Amino acid sequence: MGAAGSKLEKALGDSFPEGERYFGLENFGNTCYCNSVLQALYFCVPFRDQLLDYYANNKSLGDEDNLLACLADLFTQISSQKKKTGVIAPKRFVQRLKKQNELFRSYMHQDAHEFLNFLLNEIVDTLEKEAQAAKNDQETSSPAEKTANGPKNAHANGGPKEQLDTWVHKNFQGILTNETRCLRCETVTARDETFFDLSLDIEQNSSITSCLKNFSSTETLNAEDKFFCDKCCSLQEAQKRMKIKKPPQILVIHLKRFKYIEQLGRYKKLSYRVVFPLELKLSNTVEDADSEYSLFAVVVHVGSGPNHGHYVSLVKSHNHWLFFDDENVEMIDESAVQTFFGSAQEYSSNTDHGYILFYERLGNGHMS
Repeated sequence: MGAAGSKLEKALGDSFPEGERYFGLENFGNTCYCNSVLQALYFCVPFRDQLLDYYANNKSLGDEDNLLACLADLFTQISSQKKKTGVIAPKRFVQRLKKQNELFRSYMHQDAHEFLNFLLNEIVDTLEKEAQAAKNDQETSSPAEKTANGPKNAHANGGPKEQLDTWVHKNFQGILTNETRCLRCETVTARDETFFDLSLDIEQNSSITSCLKNFSSTETLNAEDKFFCDKCCSLQEAQKRMKIKKPPQILVIHLKRFKYIEQLGRYKKLSYRVVFPLELKLSNTVEDADSEYSLFAVVVHVGSGPNHGHYVSLVKSHNHWLFFDDENVEMIDESAVQTFFGSAQEYSSNTDHGYILFYERLGNGHMS
């Protein structure tokens, strides 16, 4: 990597960003799914900054053995390297991941999207547990205050648990609203649900915008699928649609490239060409105000099938695009991003397809 690293430094020359580090990650047999997602998260600057702050404020993390501590340790290691480029072995993180979830233990090909989901939810769990422990400590250390505030805490044990708004939520969480309109009485029932990423069905020769439109298209519920309307007190025909109520700061879009084919009795990879723009306007939101996003990372699945292949990532950092393939890091031209849209024909020699897209919301606090 020494040569490749110095090649990258030469390519960037004087425009090598101050204080930035570009490190490849060693692959432990089949851990490209993990490496590609970690690179995308490292270059999600608000998330990285929060993680580095967390590490700085919890110096005793060296002894902690959870995924959050291991990730904070890894990101701190990368950001504090003396060299600008090189390779790091995320050994502690991978060991912890395999220990914690048997899904990632085998040498089988793993799914990068499943890993991303698992990781973000684990971090949230750890932050919530730590906040709860800190709150309990506070309460036991000041009993007088606790009795004074008695009624406020009445629901703490029996009632609904108050959800902590962690920095993972602040970065990644959006809110969807599921609207169902009864076609008899016109009453609209809305149900909100939160998300860390949107999984979109894809079609051949489509775009992210058209996939999002399909995601929010109106579906009629009739025949066996009728909706029980509380106002009519009976099953009625209805129209249902999904809208984005609150767009997240970081919009993660997962393209459903692996589809279960009944006739084959197995999953098949869809190599469809799906155009993902560098700038995305999100218009199917409840407020109807457009939210603008800019692409900063793409996790790419390389290979023709779902059970084997490789993952790499493309990352935008300080207006340069970089290509991360495990230990290797190189600069690429922005125009090269479109070579990862997919294939317009069913059988193509190009098997490198965008799988998870990371967009940052513009207009309120830019990432670098």
